[in-house]
Amino acid sequence: MKPSDIVKSFRIKTGHKFRLDDLSPSETLGFDIDKDEVKDLLASGVKRLRDLQEKLYADGQRSILIVLQAMDAAGKDSTIEHVMSGVNPQGCEVTSFKVPSPEELKHDFLWRTTVALPPRGHIGIFNRSYYEEVLVARVHPDVLAKQNLPPELVTKDIWKERFEDIRAFERHLVRNGTVILKFFLHLSKEEQRKRFLERIEDPDKHWKFSAGDIAERARWDEYMAAYDSMIRHTATKEAPWHVIPADNKWFSRLAVAATIVERLEGLDLSFPVLAPDMREAMMVAGRSLLEEGTPVASSKRKARKANGGLAESRADRQADSNDQAMVNYRYW
Repeated sequence: MKPSDIVKSFRIKTGHKFRLDDLSPSETLGFDIDKDEVKDLLASGVKRLRDLQEKLYADGQRSILIVLQAMDAAGKDSTIEHVMSGVNPQGCEVTSFKVPSPEELKHDFLWRTTVALPPRGHIGIFNRSYYEEVLVARVHPDVLAKQNLPPELVTKDIWKERFEDIRAFERHLVRNGTVILKFFLHLSKEEQRKRFLERIEDPDKHWKFSAGDIAERARWDEYMAAYDSMIRHTATKEAPWHVIPADNKWFSRLAVAATIVERLEGLDLSFPVLAPDMREAMMVAGRSLLEEGTPVASSKRKARKANGGLAESRADRQADSNDQAMVNYRYW
């Protein structure tokens, strides 16, 4: 099975008939490979991603926004760590969205994520995102109340209206050169239980444990309903969702990496071509730098200048030809 087959299996372009229950969190599409093969496949994907990111950065016309949504312990942090491990940090920013600050609550629900969008040529990763406003805010009415909206705007249609706003926002981003890749890491309740227990039993993982995570687990069914609705209402051709089975971390990492690489390859990125005047300036600079490292050639030129510009000998012309060939080799 090719990586592109993995991507197609989990891409949701329209949520019309989507149901979260139709996809198993433990799905691996029949993959049966050992740990070394997994490492090799992921390493290959990471290397390809690094090469594509360099072209994205040099091209400077598009930006990539990666949105990661999931229940606690689904592997958002580790996915970022493993999939983006080879990316140049100068062209990649990760933003985690926690509880809104007092300043953020003074603005509309899209404001705090809008100011964190990646610039052209960069990859931006949202660890949680504006989608929290149709997830946590929907499961916890008190969160919505803290946003201090005019009472007449908080109606039974508020979630429908927010879905409309998000679709319009993402369409706006796409029309302005931002490629959006949205991932929901689909974890089962049983696998979450096992991972929480690992955090409790392993002293090295105690720092990951939060009593709040257990409280949110008690609302599992409410969250699943909210995620289901979110995907159905915001999966579009321009910004599809990728619902990635997350019970097997190795598989979810491969699937996320394959999806990002496939999308970047589809952009047909290339390094910019220099304008003729800039190319000529670079050639002149190259010749100058080469002359600094060739004392013999430099002394001959000085001698010719001192003798009033005598005609070059055949050997001198050959040396200049070699210099030009070296410039061409190094830069083209």
